[in-house]
Amino acid sequence: MTFVLLTLGLMGLLFLIMLALARAFREQSVADLLDWKPTRSYETEAQLEIDDVQQMIDAQNALRRKRGAAEITEEDAQRHAMEDEAVRARGAGPFAPERVDRDEG
Repeated sequence: MTFVLLTLGLMGLLFLIMLALARAFREQSVADLLDWKPTRSYETEAQLEIDDVQQMIDAQNALRRKRGAAEITEEDAQRHAMEDEAVRARGAGPFAPERVDRDEG
């Protein structure tokens, strides 16, 4: 019985300590407490994304040159991406979720 009372008492004390710490640090954000800074800025991430897209277009154009096909531009790639998104939004194509026929079963 003493063990149970001691355990409950220590848990209550731990709860009170945590409550006091929460009140003491409520004005600061967790990032401030941990001195956390993002690894890269959003501008850097956006620039890396743009560079990746350009590298993919360049790689596709290299393969197209070998085949003798016409090269694509960034506008062509954007148009293809928008067409793919429209197909997915309609629920058709290879990545569409499977439809369940409501009339069956």
